[in-house]
Amino acid sequence: MTSPSTIADRVAQMHATMAADPPAESMGAFAREQAELAASAPAGIAPVGTVLPDAELLDVHGAATTLYAAAGSGTSVLVFYRGAWCPYCNIALSAYQEQLLPQLTERGIRLVAVSPQKPDGSLTMQQKHSLAYAVVSDPGNTIAGRLGILTRPSPEARAAQLHLGLDLTGVNADGTVTLPMPATVILDAGRTVRWIDVHPDYSTRTEPRQTIDALDHL
Repeated sequence: MTSPSTIADRVAQMHATMAADPPAESMGAFAREQAELAASAPAGIAPVGTVLPDAELLDVHGAATTLYAAAGSGTSVLVFYRGAWCPYCNIALSAYQEQLLPQLTERGIRLVAVSPQKPDGSLTMQQKHSLAYAVVSDPGNTIAGRLGILTRPSPEARAAQLHLGLDLTGVNADGTVTLPMPATVILDAGRTVRWIDVHPDYSTRTEPRQTIDALDHL
């Protein structure tokens, strides 16, 4: 049996597997949150043409780096994800390794994954999926804040997370529960946003093909 080709296919397969298990109250909380997010229209997202200033980041070993150092001197693709604890993030970052990175590498374009989690979470994500692209921590969600893609779990979802043993205040580097909406951003060599795709419903993600198509049309 071949593996699903798209992120959406992989998510659907995960949902099908989960549906075979007895329903849990916490899963219902997350499903309701996703439905509310899918129906929302976030305001304040940075428009194309926004120039991102440099920002201090941490690599997977906790060493200081910056956005500009991670992105390099040319065009780059930034993917924002919630953390190693998020199953949808695991699916997406694995798919980007398999399907997006080779095409970006051929074009000389860097891929950088950004989350607010502590560096040990970044290292877990990198090692778990053998990621060959940069995985960095933005300790205060600085870049996501500048892009206008910050969000917080609903009270019900927060309670469900705690019930499952996930406390974001211990996972995020700044001790808050603030998260980036999953997003993919193309930056040019001048650090200007040339394309941005934001997913308020975190169960959906930018497909690798969408990013390549966007690059082709720039």
